[in-house]
Amino acid sequence: MDKDDELIKLSLAGDIEAFEALVEKYQQKIYNLSYRYMGTEQDAYDMAQETLIKAFRSLGTFKGDSSLGTWLYRITTNVCLDELRKRKRTLHIVSLDEPLATTDGDEIDRDIPDPSPTADILYEQRQMEAYLQSVIATLKPEHKSVIILRDVMGLTYEEVAEALECSIGTVKSRLNRGREVLRKKISKQELLP
Repeated sequence: MDKDDELIKLSLAGDIEAFEALVEKYQQKIYNLSYRYMGTEQDAYDMAQETLIKAFRSLGTFKGDSSLGTWLYRITTNVCLDELRKRKRTLHIVSLDEPLATTDGDEIDRDIPDPSPTADILYEQRQMEAYLQSVIATLKPEHKSVIILRDVMGLTYEEVAEALECSIGTVKSRLNRGREVLRKKISKQELLP
């Protein structure tokens, strides 16, 4: 029995600390995946919380056919796609009034010289990230899911297939089609909006 199985068993028996240990282990990955779907920190936080609530409520249905991480990715993907369907949102706009931040989320103090990349470079990176996020957001859900899980999150084809409950062939087909659509959309526009 691996550590996750032990923690699941204890959680089902009512041990809140065991579930908290599972949350601690997976919360950053769930948040990262949610962010890739939603595009904003607050939305990602909300979706991560929703995922953890759903996971807690349905932990008894986890059969162990896949890893707990894959099961949680599936829940996260479904939660995010359901929310996006509700909103029918297709574009994330970045406000120019938002403070600049590092990729870790730390705000950049504009008055203190820093040897790391300049604010201009970070701004351009942020704009590029927002642009790519907005282009990915326009994809069909099945293409968006495989792009995010495989290319952004780095899951294997097998893990993506398990998370989306489809065959590896389907994953590869959707990934190929999704990448082609992205290439066409990007080549038709300038790289920065």
